[in-house]
Amino acid sequence: MRKFAISAAALAAMMGTPVLAQDINVKLGVLNDRSGVYADLSGEGSAVATRMAVEDFGAAEKGMNVEVISADHQNKPDVGSNIAREWYDVDGVNAIIDVPTSSVALAVADITAEKNGVLLDSGAGSTVLTREQCQPTTVHWTYDTAALANGTGGAVTNAGGEKWFFLTADYAFGHSLEENTMEVVKQNGGEVVGSVRHPFPSQDFSSFLLQAQGSGADVIGLANAGGDTVNAIKQASEFGITQAGQKLAALLMFVTDVHSLGAETAQGLNLTEAFYWDQNDTTREWSARFEEQMGSKPTMVHAGAYSATMAYLEAVEAVGSAEDGRAVVAKMKEMDIDDPLFGKTKVRGDGRVIHDMYLFEVKAPGESEGEWDLYNQVSTISGDDAFLPMLDECDFTKK
Repeated sequence: MRKFAISAAALAAMMGTPVLAQDINVKLGVLNDRSGVYADLSGEGSAVATRMAVEDFGAAEKGMNVEVISADHQNKPDVGSNIAREWYDVDGVNAIIDVPTSSVALAVADITAEKNGVLLDSGAGSTVLTREQCQPTTVHWTYDTAALANGTGGAVTNAGGEKWFFLTADYAFGHSLEENTMEVVKQNGGEVVGSVRHPFPSQDFSSFLLQAQGSGADVIGLANAGGDTVNAIKQASEFGITQAGQKLAALLMFVTDVHSLGAETAQGLNLTEAFYWDQNDTTREWSARFEEQMGSKPTMVHAGAYSATMAYLEAVEAVGSAEDGRAVVAKMKEMDIDDPLFGKTKVRGDGRVIHDMYLFEVKAPGESEGEWDLYNQVSTISGDDAFLPMLDECDFTKK
């Protein structure tokens, strides 16, 4: 049988018939919040984006059998860990995609390294993924808390917001975002006058906002995301906080959050993102296809799931198999990627993906020309300036 297979391949080559990848089987698991505070920014949209990547890559035409499954981790590390183990041990999953909620992502990263899979993280923000808890099988694609801090934190401080008070989600992501932004505020001559941590997720921010209101801060930094950020901004408006002169800084906000709030409430907010649907013809075309399936424009997390999957499949094709996660990630780190959604992109030795980030300001209602026409681009932040430098001990290209 082995001799026959070799002869068949040789015969195909002699006849000029293209030899496709020899039945490379790939199983992708999209693991995220499908029912809670992060469902809009992540959720089913990331599964749709992943399937779009498989189709656009032309996997079937290349002889690659790619299956995409999904599950809800409910923002709970134990739930996410159990799903990840079952996927690797029982279901034959090769790579796990998205995984917002940093506490879940950090647990899944360890399991992925143990099982020699691949974590393509688009939704989590903690810098710990590529620093204190770096792994040779982690690729952190879209953003992290350092990039958010360098974008929004620096811009708001330099615009006169010198005194900060932080309202922070009490888990790994919120802690990381608060810490990174505090450093940026101080580096730019600002001062931190206080902070308070709220349960994750949370519905009632009244007591926390009252503390912030009484702090004397110029800026209330919201170190949270998704539904928590939306609820905090709505309640701050009800309390008249911004009307009284204090500024809100949404340190992580998505286009779906702004759409939910409406331009009347969100106008003037600065935010940092890695992707916006209306940046160029390519992002507009891709986003229109996404909207046909989801009924909404994509977030940067959805775009990251798409782009990470595209790069991963290219690496799998080059390696010839998806079985060895370390080998596939090592190949991704060798690639020069010119991504349609993120531009020139590089997977660094620690798994941190380097690309430009963008500072946006939410348009006033009179400026908007449509339901999703929500941002003005203020500036571009180069990847080298946005993300933290690599730790030597996390450069897995040297190991």
